[in-house]
Amino acid sequence: MTDAVPHLLSAPELARIRAAVDASLPAFLADLEHLVNIDCGSYSKSGVDQVGSWVRGFLGDLGAVIEVVPDVTYGDTVVATFAGAAAGPTILLIGHMDTVFDPGTAAERPFRIEDGIAYGPGVTDMKGGLLAGLYALRVLRALGGDAWVPAGRIVFVANPAEEIGSPSSTPVIRRLAATADAALVLECARANGDFVSSRKGILDVELRIEGRAAHAGVEPEKGRSALLEAAHKVIALHALNGRWPGVTVNAGVIHGGTRPNVVTERCAIQVDLRAVQREHLEAVEAAVRAIAVASTVPDTTCEVVEMGRFWPMEKLPRSARLVEHTIALAAGLGFATTDAATGGASDANTTSGLGVASIDGLGPVGGNDHSPLEYLELDSIAPRTALVAALIRAIGTDPVVAGWRSGKAPQDPAA
Repeated sequence: MTDAVPHLLSAPELARIRAAVDASLPAFLADLEHLVNIDCGSYSKSGVDQVGSWVRGFLGDLGAVIEVVPDVTYGDTVVATFAGAAAGPTILLIGHMDTVFDPGTAAERPFRIEDGIAYGPGVTDMKGGLLAGLYALRVLRALGGDAWVPAGRIVFVANPAEEIGSPSSTPVIRRLAATADAALVLECARANGDFVSSRKGILDVELRIEGRAAHAGVEPEKGRSALLEAAHKVIALHALNGRWPGVTVNAGVIHGGTRPNVVTERCAIQVDLRAVQREHLEAVEAAVRAIAVASTVPDTTCEVVEMGRFWPMEKLPRSARLVEHTIALAAGLGFATTDAATGGASDANTTSGLGVASIDGLGPVGGNDHSPLEYLELDSIAPRTALVAALIRAIGTDPVVAGWRSGKAPQDPAA
């Protein structure tokens, strides 16, 4: 991009935002402890809904119009809408409420702070980011009064099942993204403080192989081993690694067989496919389906079942403007950050895949996600929360962003 970015915040306004965030830090930490100590794995509907109830109360206190999208299997999706100036853009914020941990984990290793580091299940992935978005909105409201919404609309989505691919909330996110101009996803920052402008796409498939059972000792010639066919397919699948730039293929789980003296009748392979570009994800998918159709062991068949899909989060031309805003605002707040690419998927894959300018990794700095060593750096909370608040305000008052939908954006390099 070559155009200037004239509508960033002044130094006094950034200072006011940072001071308000600093003042709210004790409450932030108390809420962080409360949420981390709730067992809310993706399949723990009651725990996720407990978090959702708390989120609804927080957003309701800010004056949001609340929509709850119920689900019988997973937690309910919470959507909060704040209306602002009719001419402004719509900003979509997304955070998730679930973790990857089993029931009882919070009791086994509850929230704690040691030497400026917070620990606990989901402290970084992503209670810290969820709260950063919520507290950013609270600060903007406190500083702005009744007319605080610096955009046409701000829509906040609290996702109940992101860790398993957002099965219940993806339709909701897609519906809301259809009218959004920019999406900010609140996953944690990279360990070095970078935020995220691109993510690999993911396709999870299961290859279900059918063979023919037989007595392995008496008449093995009558059998058709699905397990042997699976072995051939695993070798062929892993040979796809590197065929396209950035593409990875991993056969991570295999199930098959009943007894060692029985030729295996059925076998299943669970495969993870990842790619930086959509065309490469489509290409590797086609190659996997070709491997499934071809048989090395005669008379075996294979069905490919799609288990989950995220198209790549590619750095769209319009996303580059959000990247510039983020880097400049962080500098104004006194710290450096830049955008990075990463391999894991998030809800930003969904919004970006629909053509919405999107950035991710805006939460506080942490790491060791999905492990007992998961941590959050406390001194990153205030600057990153202030950054989210400043970014919302900058995007909301940017005439280029406001013009994207009408096609009349001034100096818009993506128009």
